[in-house]
Amino acid sequence: YFNAAYPIMNEHQLAIGETTIGSRRELMSENGIIDAPELYRLVLERAKTAREAIRVADELTKAYGYNDWGECLTFADPKEVWQFEIHGPGKGKKGAVWAAQRVPDDEIGVSANAGRIRELDLADADHYLASANVTSLAEELGYWSKAGGRPFEFTYAYDPDSRTSLYCRRREWRVLSLIAPSLKLDPESENYPFSVKPDKKVSVADVLAIFRDTYGGTEYDMTRTLTTVNRKGETVKSPVATPFMNGDTLALFRLKRERTICSPAATYLQITQSRDGLPGPIGGIVWLGYDNPSTTPHLPFYIGIAQMPASYMVDGRWTFNRNCAWWAFRTVSRLANFRFQEMSQDIEKVWKPIEDKAFADQAKLEEDVLAVYKKDPKKARELLTTYSHDLANRAVAAYWKLGEDLWLKYSGNF
Repeated sequence: YFNAAYPIMNEHQLAIGETTIGSRRELMSENGIIDAPELYRLVLERAKTAREAIRVADELTKAYGYNDWGECLTFADPKEVWQFEIHGPGKGKKGAVWAAQRVPDDEIGVSANAGRIRELDLADADHYLASANVTSLAEELGYWSKAGGRPFEFTYAYDPDSRTSLYCRRREWRVLSLIAPSLKLDPESENYPFSVKPDKKVSVADVLAIFRDTYGGTEYDMTRTLTTVNRKGETVKSPVATPFMNGDTLALFRLKRERTICSPAATYLQITQSRDGLPGPIGGIVWLGYDNPSTTPHLPFYIGIAQMPASYMVDGRWTFNRNCAWWAFRTVSRLANFRFQEMSQDIEKVWKPIEDKAFADQAKLEEDVLAVYKKDPKKARELLTTYSHDLANRAVAAYWKLGEDLWLKYSGNF
């Protein structure tokens, strides 16, 4: 399987996404040995489908105990997608409490560091699953009472604070509004639909555009008031207007921070494709981008490749390392903050052609590799490995050069 800080996908096209959702502090238990990243690894080693992933997670946490914060794990296979929210069992206890809700086949859901699962219809096992203690633990700890007359809502029982925070809700609103603008969702609401039917079919490129979003065109765009007058006498955004301002810059301009979907704190971004009707090595793709999503290309790594490119296997988080691919993209994204309005355009001229070509070549590549796979699976894997490595290596080289070009072009303006 593809491994990262949080493992991503295995050979059966079972993919996992992650977002920390918090918990009541007293739910975290030291009487367990499995944290969220380890749960990922164990699930990807043992499960083939999203439903099986849920079962494996339940069995493992009951036997060995969960010791981490609240997490939403998105389990996806070629046929189903489930959001699985898990919390600790309470101090001194061993186990976990969890609930899972299936995203309908023609809809899209979102998790943005807040619990999203509310009422559970456990009679409908096709769309809802939960741990055996899902309501009993809430009653035991005083979070909910059946006698109280209120319906049981999972996230309000175990993670109530996240639902009241605009830190998470604003991003939920924006994602769902970009997917289905016809719904005209209120950006100040406390709750939004668990999932929505998009106004039009959504592609991988559309999802990437959402991950790059910084609330442009809305009142929550932090750059909207940072303007200057250019040589033509036109009022334009200031060259230093960036949606990724740090605390000092926000204070200088007296601006309120909005937590945008696109995050400069991102280490990597993954978009996974799990596709029925194709062999696992070809059907499963991880579109991987390093660092800030707005300044990096996202490249396809097929689950059938033999290994990742050498520079992608070097961990450079603790010290600068030119052998580490991440630093090529990190260098460019950090430079962009000096004069974001101009630099981001120069950067897009590099990442967009790389990404667009990967999308344009995808259908023909897979057609050719599938024909080879039917005769020689090993040869097909070699073709996929060569393709992914060549694309990635060219992108890394382009970004090292881009960083140098940005220094040269803008060094007189810093």
